Amino acid sequence: MRVRGGGLALAVAGIVLTGLVAACAPPSGDTGSAGASPPVVGPRTSTDVVPPGIHKIKHVIVVMQENRSFDSYFGTFPGADGLPGPNGKPTVCLPKPKGGCTRPYHDVADSNVGGPHGVADAAADVDGGKMDGFIDQRYVGECTPPSAPTCHPAKRSDVMGYHTAAEIPNYWAYAQHFALDDHMFEPVRSWSLADHLFMVSAWSAKCRNRSPMSCTNNIDPYQVNEFDKAVQQELQTGKTSIDLAWTDITWLLFQHHVSWGYYVEKGIEPDCEDDSDITCKPVQQSASTPGMWNPLPLFTDVQANHELHNVKGVSQYFAAAKAGTLPSVSWVIPSGPNSEHPPNSVHRGQAYVTAIINAAMKSPDWSSTAIFLSWDDWGGFYDQVVPPEVDQNGYGLRVPSITISPYSRKGYIDHQTFSSDAYLKFIEDDFLGGSRLDPQTDQRPDPRPDIRENEPILGSLAADFDFSQKPRPPMLLPTNPPTDSPVIGPNFRGKPPCMGCTTLPPG
Repeated sequence: MRVRGGGLALAVAGIVLTGLVAACAPPSGDTGSAGASPPVVGPRTSTDVVPPGIHKIKHVIVVMQENRSFDSYFGTFPGADGLPGPNGKPTVCLPKPKGGCTRPYHDVADSNVGGPHGVADAAADVDGGKMDGFIDQRYVGECTPPSAPTCHPAKRSDVMGYHTAAEIPNYWAYAQHFALDDHMFEPVRSWSLADHLFMVSAWSAKCRNRSPMSCTNNIDPYQVNEFDKAVQQELQTGKTSIDLAWTDITWLLFQHHVSWGYYVEKGIEPDCEDDSDITCKPVQQSASTPGMWNPLPLFTDVQANHELHNVKGVSQYFAAAKAGTLPSVSWVIPSGPNSEHPPNSVHRGQAYVTAIINAAMKSPDWSSTAIFLSWDDWGGFYDQVVPPEVDQNGYGLRVPSITISPYSRKGYIDHQTFSSDAYLKFIEDDFLGGSRLDPQTDQRPDPRPDIRENEPILGSLAADFDFSQKPRPPMLLPTNPPTDSPVIGPNFRGKPPCMGCTTLPPG
């Protein structure tokens, strides 16, 4: 989501749920706790060799959710670099526009509001490294100045709220039993569109035409519905004024004959596309509809390689997992109601993610699978770690990240510095012999400012794995676990459909 000038864009939920996910199952597999924080793993460099054993992973699944900071989900997780303060009582206190300050607090609400999180908001929240702009920025645009006596924002400010295992038990269970990355940053100081472009290409740009060399660096490339208008133009005429002409990872996958799938949940987009809207008319999304959360159909190399058919509905992900025919590389993208993008239900988003992970764990492909679960940007929620300087584009603020695999280290907390570039780096090391999105070597040059996967500060996710261990069994979790949230969102009011089950939109 993007907000400039302080408006807070709120996703509009309301899709009817259909299609019952397979039978409920209690937790299984090994047990344990996070334990003490392991030693910090030093940063890797571009001279790294392909990690031994990495080729045991034949299926990589990137599950990308929406708009949560690391501290908002794991700020009190034992051993993690979380909220500062003894005995789980944060000591930090951020100033309020009218005086006083607010400390981080345990938020049991299932629906949150968050704050604005565009390019300007990222800079304001970080505030030169002070990490104290989150509350002020929440008020910007609703009141000028925010300290005015008449300033009464329409929605509560919960940017300092954090959740625990009481609200998100499955996410904490994954972190306890697999590997938690506590220094994962969004790849760029921007919002969802740029983050998703980086997720598949390690760059965000704007191009004058279909030539890769016409592209120029831009972390906020499309303004005021420009992207949406171009998509509508393409749907109506088969042509579009937007060309994503630079090279994305599917170009290398195609060159190396590596299969891939980008699975888009049918429904509504997770957020408004106008940078000034507070609320907006829902915009439909599907695998056949290019959009901000489905940009690959607009990449000219995907079109040239005739691989548009690899963009599919989520139902096809479930079918491939069940049949043991998952591609080598998958991305799974939610619709608004399941995205966790404020104000959508946290519980429902967790249920959707659990269904995605359970499907992979029950698949014949599980023994050779790695799942990377993350959130695309911080959503305006407080985080205490200053983003490191990398290049002219990033990194952005810190987000949660969990590595789930039969070969994941159990209860491991990885302190290396990551961004979603690390997912591309892992894919390249595993399937492409270490090839990079490098204009000098990928035979499709573009003017990107650097090779993101080779940034010296970027760690290697291979450290989250122990490829010498016996593959660990699945840990199937109920999709509707108990929670202390007083209201479990608009689609979970009253008695749930069944304990351990949820319903999902069709792909």
